[in-house]
Parts: sequence; C-alpha cells; structure tokens
Amino acid sequence: MPADLLPLLFVGPILLVLALGIVAILVREHHRRMQQEREKQLLLAQQNELLEQQVAQRTAEVVAQRNSLEQALQELRTTQTQLVQREKMASLGELTAGIAHEIQNPLNFVNNFAEVSTELLHELETEQQLPANRSAVELELVDDLKQNLLRITQHGQRAAAIVRGMLEHSRTSTGERVPANLNALAEEYLQLAYQSARAKNKAFTATLITQFDVGLGLIELVPQEVGRVLLNLFTNAFYAVQQRQLAEPNLGYEPQVAVCTMVEGAWAVLKVRDNGTGIPAGIEQKIFQPFFTTKPAGEGTGLGLSLSYDIITKGHRGLLAINTQEAGYTEFILRLPR
Repeated sequence: MPADLLPLLFVGPILLVLALGIVAILVREHHRRMQQEREKQLLLAQQNELLEQQVAQRTAEVVAQRNSLEQALQELRTTQTQLVQREKMASLGELTAGIAHEIQNPLNFVNNFAEVSTELLHELETEQQLPANRSAVELELVDDLKQNLLRITQHGQRAAAIVRGMLEHSRTSTGERVPANLNALAEEYLQLAYQSARAKNKAFTATLITQFDVGLGLIELVPQEVGRVLLNLFTNAFYAVQQRQLAEPNLGYEPQVAVCTMVEGAWAVLKVRDNGTGIPAGIEQKIFQPFFTTKPAGEGTGLGLSLSYDIITKGHRGLLAINTQEAGYTEFILRLPR
C-alpha cells in the first residue's frame, strides 16, 4: 500500500469515533432536556395543585367572611331597629311626662266646673220653689250653667286632644303625609316638652317666646315623625338652659326658649333657639352623627338628632341645620318644602 494512503486509514475511525461521540452527546442532551421537561411538568403539576388548594382555601375563607359579614349586617340592622325603637320610646317617655302635667289643667277645669254646675243646679232647684223673682234668677243660673258646660266641653276636648297626640306619637308611622298645621304642632310639642322638663325639676321655669307666621298655611308632612323631631329639639333646648342655669346660679341668668315660623320662598321655616350652654366650636359638625352626644354618659343615646336629621332630610326632603355659640346660644333651623 502506498505510504500516502496510510493516513486515510486512521481518518475513517477517527471520524467514526467523533460521530459516535457527537451522537452520544446529542442523546445525552436529549435525555437531559426530556428530564428537565418532565421535571418542569411535575413542578407545574405540583404548582397547579398547590394553587388549586390555595384557591379553594381562599374561596372558603371568602365565603366564611361573606357569611360572617352577612350575619354582622343582619345583627347591625336588628340593633339599629332596636335603637330606633329605643329612641322612640325615650321620646315617648318625654311626651308622657309632659302629658301627665299638661293634662292636669284641663281635667282640673272639667272637675271644678262640673262641681260648680252641680251647685248651680241645687240653687236653681231652690229658686224654683220660691214664688217671686223666679224668672230673673233662673235665667242667670241657666246662663252660668251654659258657660260652665261650655268650659267643660272645651277643656274636655283639650284633654282628649292631648291623649290623642300621645297615641299618635307612640303609634308606628305609616309614612303618609297629610296637610298639617306646623304652627299648632310646634305649640303643642313646645308645651309638652316644657311640662316634661318641669316634671323632672319642679323648680325649673323658663320664658317661652313664640312667633308664628299665620300665613304659613298647611304643610304636607307626617305629623308623628315631625312631632318627634320637634319634641327632640325642644327637649334639648330645655336641657341646655337648665344646664346653664345650674352652672350660673348667681349671675342673674334667665332661661329662654324661642320658637318662630316663617315663609322663605318655597320653604316653610321653623327655628328653635335657646340661650343655654351652646356647643363648643368644631363639635357642631358632628352633632347629627349617630351616637354622638354632648350629654354626660347615661343622659343621652346620641340618636335623637341623628334620627331627626334623617326624618327631615330623607323622609321629608327638607333641611336641618344648626347655629351655635358656646355659652351663648343654640339655634336649630328646620326647613320643609311647602
């Protein structure tokens, strides 16, 4: 064999070895990639399973939280209903205290004039037995009886109106608006709130100032609801002036509560102003918030003004605002659409 062909005999095996090496490398690389792919698939499956478990756990937590929130919401609604009812009963207590004293006056008139009328009847019977001057005396006695019976009727109707007002106040409101005399409603609840304040403190007196616009006319409203608002405003006013009177016993302070009505364009306006303790600066922004109260613990629920605000603004599409100055005055301004 020629010498120049000898190197070719070594090239073939070397190329074969290199080819086999490359094939082996490619096979190993393929197996490595397949192994990595299997590991990736396994890891992905594990991650998916873990994710599904986490999703299931989170879903269970969300459902539990939702159920808990729904239960809390239901409890909150129940509590709100109970608190509203409690506030109504509190205002009913104020109303009842005022009625207990207010109703005494007409009943006293009824009893007194009934007694006098009985005496006059005895006198009339005596005069009828006399032969002379019977006609003139009889006429006078009959006239007196008529006047007494008229007064009995008037004060009996007054007592019936007070009881009827109490029943309407305690009755659950139907929400039906009816034409009502806002002036008469304010006068009625002002007197009841005043008598309620005096029932708690017999030594308490205050000057009541009223200025009602006779041109106000009838206003579409729910009498029971607006009555609760007025009673709350008047009760707060008398409380404020009493507190200032206790704080300034020797300064010649005279408690005053003023109520006025007027017409301002499309609004019927009612203002309640007292010269009591007033409200500190900054607090008036919170005065209509639920559970906020300036009274000491145990003397206020913090719901009266909040409910009043809702009744006027939401129930009657009106406005309720406050002007105040600490140790000076407090004025609530109530506006109702005419």
